[in-house]
Amino acid sequence: MRRRVLGIATVLITAVGAGACGSSDSGSGGSSSSGGNKTTTVKVGIIPIVDVAPLYLGQQKGFFSNRGLKLQMVSAQGGAAIIPGVVSGQFQFGFSNTTSLMLAQVKGVGVKSVVNGAASNGKVGSDVTGVLVKKDSSIKSAKDLAGHTVAVNTLQNIGDTTVRESVRKAGGDPSKVKFVEIAFDQMPAALDDGRVDAAWMGEPAQTIAKAQGARVIASPFAETDPKLTVATYFTSTQLTQQNPDLVKKFTAAMTESLRYASSHPNEARQVLTTYTKISGDVLKNLTLPSWPPQVDMASLEKLASLGEKDGLFGGKKPDLDALFS
Repeated sequence: MRRRVLGIATVLITAVGAGACGSSDSGSGGSSSSGGNKTTTVKVGIIPIVDVAPLYLGQQKGFFSNRGLKLQMVSAQGGAAIIPGVVSGQFQFGFSNTTSLMLAQVKGVGVKSVVNGAASNGKVGSDVTGVLVKKDSSIKSAKDLAGHTVAVNTLQNIGDTTVRESVRKAGGDPSKVKFVEIAFDQMPAALDDGRVDAAWMGEPAQTIAKAQGARVIASPFAETDPKLTVATYFTSTQLTQQNPDLVKKFTAAMTESLRYASSHPNEARQVLTTYTKISGDVLKNLTLPSWPPQVDMASLEKLASLGEKDGLFGGKKPDLDALFS
């Protein structure tokens, strides 16, 4: 089983690889000047998925350079690398799902969300993630998942928490669902081969599986809350104190990027070709998330409550106001 995010306080950034090392810049970002105009290089730890399209689109449109920021995106394997990378100063900002940030906070890790990242589009049956089964499966709804095996990309995180809520709402017993950990890109094959009964997939895995005949039987994000804030961009609490101006500029540029992506979905879809291998029919058919500029606190309160119910936080309660507002 992959290292859980609960251990992030002691995990170093070694999982990211040499690309994250770069120079020995401080946590405030590296600065250079040309013709009297100061430019700050900002490293952002990301997972190269559909959700971060506004970041790349905003870079293309000059929303960051207009504020004197030069972005350097560094791909990581997940929150287990991104969160400690931000805290150690190897990245100034990072992208993470909101449950991972709550887990980090209750473990005493100094993180602070600065701007929204991605949200559910609210469409049951056509959300950015879904639980899929084979075409001929006897599973017809989330209620039927009880007693079956469901793949999620990370155990005890936002995936299984929201899947359980879908099962609960459909009248099933969430305690009888068996979750197994499989990477998103391996899920279509695992489902097709019968290694799991169902899989909670993001994009583009969901679109690939649909092309193989798989059916969506639940939309856990939309069913948990149609406005669910799924992920945000964050920094270290140390950076918010040491360089509040940098945080303010990044937040403003990212907010502009989210608004632009929301009103120009075709451009957001096309920018995926610059940092992923998504193309052709998959690019055309994949489902985009929603990119509101602000987090939805009511949805985060619900997500935290579900995490507490599942015992994710070890009896502690995330301080959502300190983390997200």
